[in-house]
Amino acid sequence: MKKALVCGAGGFIGGHLVERLKSEGYWVRGVDLKEHEYRKTAADEFVVGDLRDVNVCKNVLAGGIDEVYQLAADMGGAGFVFSGENDADIMHNSALINLQIVDLAVKTGVKKLFYSSSACMYPAYNQTDPNNPKCSEDSAYPAAPDSEYGWEKLFSERLFLAFARNKGLDVRIARFHNIFGEFGTWDGGREKAPAAFCRKVAQAQDGDVIEMWGDGEQTRSFLYVSECVDGIRRLMESDFVGPVNIGSEEMVTINQMVEMIKEIANKPNITVKHIDGPLGVRGRNSDNKLIREKLGWEPKMPLMEGLKITYKWIDQEAKK
Repeated sequence: MKKALVCGAGGFIGGHLVERLKSEGYWVRGVDLKEHEYRKTAADEFVVGDLRDVNVCKNVLAGGIDEVYQLAADMGGAGFVFSGENDADIMHNSALINLQIVDLAVKTGVKKLFYSSSACMYPAYNQTDPNNPKCSEDSAYPAAPDSEYGWEKLFSERLFLAFARNKGLDVRIARFHNIFGEFGTWDGGREKAPAAFCRKVAQAQDGDVIEMWGDGEQTRSFLYVSECVDGIRRLMESDFVGPVNIGSEEMVTINQMVEMIKEIANKPNITVKHIDGPLGVRGRNSDNKLIREKLGWEPKMPLMEGLKITYKWIDQEAKK
């Protein structure tokens, strides 16, 4: 039985990944600052600990771990990442975790390590046209991420690749594009756009007004979490190191996404008030050419289908 360590197992994607690994017959140890907020973990062992503490890292990597899935990071939605108020913590905390995990993975004989990077590392200058953003993997340089979160992700990609070259660590790196779904943060300031608008629509009466940062014409693609986890596992089972995009190519404006949520909720008369707020780049969409070529796979679920599942769950949570 393979042993896997999921760092960030108390979080959104990490929680889903633990479930997937268990379904495949892995023995799983999870670690996070906190237990999962929305459901009981499926991990065989769950450690509540701070991965900025090297002793916690040593503890969770003990006992012959075969595979590490490093998803732990200090992160959140636009209101957290782009406000500028959290930059020092974002860079320090996430980089410190990665520095310790990669070093100890080598020292403890980990066979394979997955690192979750982000589309936020792509250059802002290639994402000014909302209708034609460029996010192919080879467009990463010259580097110019739009946030310190993106810079940290880019640094950590290079960190893991350097350890692969110099220390023989077998790594896989994916750049996530706006993952969403149930059992994730949906309020409190760190939630992503799909969860935030599912919450706003769920809590509004038909005819109410909800607020949106910016004019809503900024574009994004959103990937349902089960397909993200599928991509992670396919990448880990392949011979391709990456970095590779894991995201959807179904690009929509934020206004269009909100219209979908209103339709799902059957609240067509909700209106949107556009206000100033942190936005990120003007356009972003996953380019799946490389993942099709290397893995013979790409995500297929329509955004509407994922939003239906997500809205139903958030609507239930909001009523508790």
